[in-house]
Order: sequence, then C-alpha cells, then structure tokens
Amino acid sequence: MTTIGPLVSTDWLAEHLHDDNLVILDATTFLKLPEGDGLYSINSGIDAYKEAHIPGAVHADVLHELADPDDEKAFTLPSRERFVNKIEALGVGEGKHVVIYDRVAEVGSSNAASDWATRVWWMLRFEGFDDISILEGGIRKWERENREMRSGVETNPRANFTFERRPELLATKEDVKNAMTDSSTVLMNCLSPDTFSGTVNTYGRPGHIPSSVNVYFRSLSDEESLLVKKEEELHEIFEPMGVFDENKKVIAYCGGGIAATWNAFIMYMLGREDVAVYDGSMTEWVKDESLPLTTA
Repeated sequence: MTTIGPLVSTDWLAEHLHDDNLVILDATTFLKLPEGDGLYSINSGIDAYKEAHIPGAVHADVLHELADPDDEKAFTLPSRERFVNKIEALGVGEGKHVVIYDRVAEVGSSNAASDWATRVWWMLRFEGFDDISILEGGIRKWERENREMRSGVETNPRANFTFERRPELLATKEDVKNAMTDSSTVLMNCLSPDTFSGTVNTYGRPGHIPSSVNVYFRSLSDEESLLVKKEEELHEIFEPMGVFDENKKVIAYCGGGIAATWNAFIMYMLGREDVAVYDGSMTEWVKDESLPLTTA
C-alpha cells in the first residue's frame, strides 16, 4: 500500500475497504453536555456499533477497554501492558494500517470534530505506532453518502504490537504546572470560549489554567460538510498562538484528554508532530485546590 495521509476520505476508504493490511476502528463514544453548568455524562458506543458500522470495522472502546479501570477519572491512559493487549486483540500491529472513525463528538451537537477517533490515534502514537489515518467526516458522512453498513460484531486476527513508547507526547500535572511560568511552552486550552472564560462552570471550578491560549476544538472543522477546514484557515487560527515556533513546546488540554487530541491531530497535519496532551486535563486539575485557575 502506498503512503497514506493522516486524513482519508470516504471515497478512499470505500476503494480500499477490503485491503488485507487495513484495520478499521470504530471509536464511537457518547458524551452528553448539560444545558448549563455541571459535568457531562458518558456512554460507550458499543451498542451503536452493533446496530450499524462500516463493513470490517471493530469497536475500539475508549471508555472501558482502552482506559485505566482503576482510575476514578474516565479515559485515563491505561498501562502499556493493558493497551497492547487490547489493541493487539483488535488486529492492530506490525504491517497494518489503521483507519479510525467515530459517530459524533457530543450528543445532539452538529460538532464535526472526530475527537474520539483522535483519542485512539493519540494513544497509538504515544505507544509508538504511526500508520494511522482518521476518516474525514466519520460515519455520519459515510451514512450521508448511502454507503454500505453492517450490523453485529466483527473481529480481526490478533496482531503483534512491538513499538516504542514516546513519553514526550504525554504531559503530566507537573509538566503543566511548570508550563504556566515557562515562556518556551504554549499551553493550549481546547474547550469552548465560555468554558475557558469561566462563564460556564463544567468541572467544579470555573476558568482555565493561567497562561493558556484558547483554540476551541469545534472551530477546526466545518459543521455542514463535516470536513476539516482548509489549511489556510487552520493556519490563521493557530499562527497567533505561537504553536509553530520550533523553539516552543506545545501542551494541549481540555476536560478529560479527548478534545485536546483533535487539536493535536490538526496540528500534526499542519506539520507540528510533537504536541503533548495533558491526559488528566481539567478533570484532574480542578480537584487539586492548590492549583490556580483564572477567568481573566
């Protein structure tokens, strides 16, 4: 198979659907935001997958299987041993190219970001695997085009996953604390402007981590076409934030380490391949009362 870009179209996937070395992952997860303040609710997308998925796809359970079962926070990175065991069972490993899609970023929203898919993309890259693409427009675009769907559960032969972890793609609470006063690090908050400013209090304490800049993950794609915005438009959004300065490190964060991976993916597409994601994000940060937030 020739070199495949980080973003593939529904036309490309339809043409390559039956390639022997292609693995398709359905990362659908359902997050529902409240009307005003308060935390979201989350449900696995396994039932939606069973009802209808792209032919050949297997379900990548971001909420349960590909998370740390012993951490009270949802979506926390699992141990390498757990991740490798689960991902090998999905058929991801040596000699494979992975295409990941999801259904919807937020229940009841027109948001076109495929951030559940990019969460799996980021975990795979963190564990050293690079042969990955995101399906542009996800399953919503696939269905809109009346393409073939399948129900039930599919499986792949177990693969062999032997790649080296990239610790630099993960940011910890300590890294973020240090970044607040480090001019050589760009802290990027990927949540809505209302959440960033503290107008909406989602996580128990309003505001954002001091020195953060705000790039709303929802602003990077077109909600009508479901496509990622043009490269020039994306550069206009990111350039003022200083994220393309090679002398600066970039750390992206959000509520629980999901939306931030969409921003990290878009920056990867634009050539910034070393963006770190703060896995604990606001969910972890707000629980430590000694850590500051600002609404300035």
